Amino acid sequence: MAGASPARSVIELRWLKMRTTTDNQMQRTSDFIGKVAFPALQRAGVSPLGAFAPVIAPDSPFLLVMAAFPSLAAMETSREKESQDKDYLKGREAYNSSPALGYESLESSLLRCFEGMPAVAPPPGDAQRPAKIFELRTYQSNNGSTLARKIKMFNDGEIGIFKKLGMQPVFFAETIVGPRMPNLTYMLSFDDLASRERLWRAFGADPDWQKLRSQPGNSDAEIVSNISNSILRPLPFSQIR
Repeated sequence: MAGASPARSVIELRWLKMRTTTDNQMQRTSDFIGKVAFPALQRAGVSPLGAFAPVIAPDSPFLLVMAAFPSLAAMETSREKESQDKDYLKGREAYNSSPALGYESLESSLLRCFEGMPAVAPPPGDAQRPAKIFELRTYQSNNGSTLARKIKMFNDGEIGIFKKLGMQPVFFAETIVGPRMPNLTYMLSFDDLASRERLWRAFGADPDWQKLRSQPGNSDAEIVSNISNSILRPLPFSQIR
């Protein structure tokens, strides 16, 4: 239908919380994800896939695994295919047969992309360039009304300012299932930590941002109750890198 809004992708984020031990949970679990889980998801048609480890983040160490789906129905279909994948089931059994735990706990969230950026956009480039760093930010709001106002700020101008300045957004999404709701989460990519610092300074000084944030009802004190962020590095097998 003419004028219809594009479908908004669904993102699953999985945090696999680790502990530093002699049996090296990080290495064993990242090997399983890269060699077994991600190939099975790709065979099921899931893309893009991301896997990250913390550079600077609370609750480290952990692995963050990200998968994007066109819809909740597509997510169910791909997970069903994964559950019937013989190579995946064999690899999972081998991974779980170790007496040592692969991780301490697993937390999962489902998010729906904003209208202003309805799908995940991996950074452009090829496998030969150095991997980027990624910043994952979560904004909590006091209630659904204030969260809706913050999402509107992103759709009406904030996403465009990020792109104008070269901050390379990966996704912007509202959490539909997960902890600390109501909240939104977004991811940006940068060439390195120095470029991140430079671009955030440019964002703070940008006249379009100053104008947007000064509009009645748009101040952080009115619509954002808490902000958390993590600096991440992609693992070698991550499609988002």
